[in-house]
Amino acid sequence: MLIKYFKGEPNKYVLVYRNGRVVRHGTGKTFWYTPYNTTLAAVPVMTRDTAFIFNEVTANYQEVSIQGQVTYRISDPMKTTELLDFSIHPANKKYVSEDPGLLDQRIINTAQSYARTAVNGRDLEQALRDVKSIEKEVFEKIARDDKLCDYGIEIKNVFITAIKATPEMQKALEADYRELIQKRADQAIYDRRSAAQKEEDKLRKDEMQTDVDLENKRKDLVDTQARNNLTLAEADAKAEEMRLNPYGEMPPQALVALALKQWAANAGTIRNLNISPDLLGQLTQWIGKGTIEKRMDA
Repeated sequence: MLIKYFKGEPNKYVLVYRNGRVVRHGTGKTFWYTPYNTTLAAVPVMTRDTAFIFNEVTANYQEVSIQGQVTYRISDPMKTTELLDFSIHPANKKYVSEDPGLLDQRIINTAQSYARTAVNGRDLEQALRDVKSIEKEVFEKIARDDKLCDYGIEIKNVFITAIKATPEMQKALEADYRELIQKRADQAIYDRRSAAQKEEDKLRKDEMQTDVDLENKRKDLVDTQARNNLTLAEADAKAEEMRLNPYGEMPPQALVALALKQWAANAGTIRNLNISPDLLGQLTQWIGKGTIEKRMDA
């Protein structure tokens, strides 16, 4: 059959070559062609993701693995077909060369070169910590790469999903971090105990101060009571002295007479009173003697 029909796909840019010249091109083109003098090329123009994983060395000579993907699209198929062969078999639409597969590898190689620069300038801990910074740095550089621009490639994004150390180093870092966490936990326990001890010491001081204040108040109370008791005793003594002063000026006989009078007044409350003859005689003689002396004085 001298003439064949080709139906292009909407996500591929089709180029029709005849006698070495592009005679037709466009996205999703459909047309009739003569196979004997026509070459067809199809360049995918949809957004594509190519994954990567490679090893690099940090500034302190530690190996890390970098894993992620680059999102890109061929924005200028004419440039791409000038440098790479995207010719296809019209019947099965498979590529006749390996160039389309090499495009992904060239993008990965470019991303690796910029990732190597970013990782080589950081030590291991920084590389593991600065994943987003490295991702941003790689994207900014690869998006402006002149070689990729010459291929008509537009870089949409770069994702770095992980930067990992070797298993041995990872265990060492985990052990070091666990030790750091344990130290922080021990420090927290120490601080908590120290704070509790300070609060307990403060409470004890407050209790001691309270006891001291109570003792001082008790001492003041005792001193006040002692002064009051002394004042009362002095007042009682003064009153007793004033009450007894008149009796001091009286003769003994009068005092005896008053005593007998007081006895006679309270005779009803006295059950037994024993006065020996000798005591009665002495009292009578003493009272009589006092009377005689008083008469002589008169």
